[in-house]
Formats: sequence, C-alpha cells, structure tokens
Amino acid sequence: MAAEAATRTQVGKYPVLRKLGEGATSEVYLCNDPFNTRDVAVKVVFADAFHDPERGRLFRKLFVTEASLAGKLQHPHICQIYDAVADDELHYIVMEYVDGGTLEKFCRPEALLPLDRTVEIVFKCTRALEFAHKMGITHRDIKPANILHTGETDVKITDFGAALIATGDTTQIAAIGSPAYMSPEQVKEHPLNHQTDVYSMGVVMHHLLTGRLPFQAANNFSLIYQITNVEPEPPSTYRPEIPAGLDAIVRRAMAKDLEKRYLRWEDFSLDLAEVFRAEHLGAQKAQEFADSEKFETLRKLPFFEQFSDAEIWEVARISSWRHAAAGERLMKEGEPGDYFCFLADGQVKITKKGKLLNLLRAGEPFGEMAYLAKTGHARGADVTVMSDAKIVSVPTERLAQASDACRHKFDRAFMEILVERLSMANLRISGV
Repeated sequence: MAAEAATRTQVGKYPVLRKLGEGATSEVYLCNDPFNTRDVAVKVVFADAFHDPERGRLFRKLFVTEASLAGKLQHPHICQIYDAVADDELHYIVMEYVDGGTLEKFCRPEALLPLDRTVEIVFKCTRALEFAHKMGITHRDIKPANILHTGETDVKITDFGAALIATGDTTQIAAIGSPAYMSPEQVKEHPLNHQTDVYSMGVVMHHLLTGRLPFQAANNFSLIYQITNVEPEPPSTYRPEIPAGLDAIVRRAMAKDLEKRYLRWEDFSLDLAEVFRAEHLGAQKAQEFADSEKFETLRKLPFFEQFSDAEIWEVARISSWRHAAAGERLMKEGEPGDYFCFLADGQVKITKKGKLLNLLRAGEPFGEMAYLAKTGHARGADVTVMSDAKIVSVPTERLAQASDACRHKFDRAFMEILVERLSMANLRISGV
C-alpha cells in the first residue's frame, strides 16, 4: 500500500498535486479538478478496509453513506462532497478542499481562542447542523477533528460517513462516533435523533472554551459511566472569565435528559447570539457586528423571508454594516449611487427638495435603484437618519458576483416591493 501511495499521480480523472494525509482505512490527496478549475481533496479508501473480516461491513456502509450525500449538503459551513466513485479497483470521494486544519489545534489550554471567536464558531456550526437536520441528516460524529477551520471564525463541518439519513437506510450500527463526544443515548446504543448532535456540539463547545474535555477517564468504561451519570463541571470552573450565560448554554446542550436539552437548533443558535450581545463579547469597534448578529438580524427582516440560510450567509458576507447617528445624511439627491441599503434598526426619512416623501423603519430597503437600474444611477432623493440606526450597505458590484439563486431572491423581493409601492401610489392618486 505504501509503494502504491508513493507513486500515485492520478486518482480517477483527478491529477494528484500532493498527499495530505493517511489514516487506518484511507488516504487523502490534494488534487486538481481540471473540469471545474479548482483544487479538491480526494479521499481514497484502501481496498483492504472493505475486506476486513470484523469491520469491513462497517467501512463499506460509511463509504456508501458519505458518497450518497454528493451534491446534496450545499451550505457555506459544510464541506461539500462533489463526487464519489466506486468500482472494482478504486473507491474514492471528491470533496471541497479546505486549507486551515481542524479545530483540534484550539482545544489545548495554551492555544484557546478568545471567547467571542469560540461563540461565533459554535454559532456557525449550529446553523450548519440545523440545515442538515432539515434535510433529515444527523451527523453522529461531531468532534473538533471533523470541523475544518477556514478563517478567523469560518468553519466547515466534514465527514458525514457516520450520518443517519432519514430518507434512506436508518439502521444504526454500533461503534460509530468518538466516545468522548458521544451523548448518553449514543453510548447506550439507544435510538438517536438530532439531539445527539446537540449534545456533541455542547462537548465541543466545552472543549474549545476550556482546553479540556468535560469528562476525564482512564478507560472507556469509566468514560461511559460519567457520560451517563455524572454532571460535568461548568466551563467557568477552568476559565473564570467565562460568563454565566455560556455556562448555561453548555449545560443545556449537554443535558442528559432529552426534555431539558435543546430540542431545536434554532434555540441553540439564538442563545449564542444573545449571550454574544449581552456579554459584549468582542466589543471592539471593528468587531462590533459579529457574523452571528448579522445572520440573526437579516433572518428576521421581512425582505429576506424567502432567502435560504446559505443565501443569508452570502448577504452577510458581501454587505458592510455600520451605525449612523441621528441627523446624518446617508444619500444625497443627484449624487451617483453604486450601492443600496437596508435599515436594520432605527428610522430614516426620504426627502426631495425639502419635501418629505416617506419614513422608513427597520427592515426596509432604500437606494435600490442603484441595483435595479443596472447602469449608472443618480440618487433621486435625500436619505437622512431620524434616530440612531444600523445600516446595512450592499455594493451592486458585489451582489453581481453573488450566486444566481441569491440574485434571483433579491430580484423577486424588490419586485414585490415595487408592486406594493405602485399600488399605494395608485390609491393616493385615485383619492381612495
């Protein structure tokens, strides 16, 4: 096997750039995808793994499960599976290549992340796992080694080989998952649902916050006993600056009683966003708008009601956010405009030659003709802040580079607004 790995220059149609790593059952290569002009990670499963007399059936099921998700889990915080091939000589899975390693490197006491970054990372994981849950998928092996780190707080969940898929074969095979991160019901081999992932995410959060696992044990028997019978110490025991709100989130996520554990991923996410704001984590001016705040704010605005989570993340990424004080003029009549805005909070007025045209409240867009006109557009009115406001600006050039689905949602939402405004204008003209 080693000689084969040393000389491998091609995996199927993918030229090999270099070897990334090797495990007990597979090896991973960085390859070039010449058809889509991108780098990909290709996991090649050793043929011997499938013929193992004790674990062969398990390894084959893991491969088939992961392969079945090719093209399905399209979310900015899930590592995409592009392709899967299984023939007599070669079994491999083609995945999105993520350069940055896993969260394992931040689980050591000497390498802990600031609290705000940890909260942001866990928030993004909860949103990704809610997306998977809505597709009927329970990951079942959430741990730092299966969460890729792609930037300051950007992550991608990977390795869905152990997943339960509600629409397919839901037979549960024992010995799936990593014992330290398993839920009480998982170590007991009870039927599982998404709440097992909630528990595992709570363990990951504890590990990231403190640099240690909630349960320390010399062997698996002792570990299983603690998981099922012992209440873990709160993270603040090991890191005093951790606020009570984060302790409470970890406690609820790791509750042994399913009725006390988070039932909805959305509630887990909302608590994380709330504690971020309440505790003023990462309160420096440059970090005032955390990704979690951007997502939760946009998700609540009526304009984005029909946008998917992935599209909301796109908008959060391409937009800029700032506070604006009462009296500030945001747009001036006659000036060129290459962006439009949303009022996330506060109030603004629209005036033309000193005459009041409209008052806008949270959730409403303005300056959208900069996008709808498609060519150079001059502002048709002044826009002035009436009360302290949060302004979300979307450059038309960056929106033009967004996905087709995202742009389509903008077009549809703006069309509905224009129709509504036209109807209101007609009513005013008719005197109704």
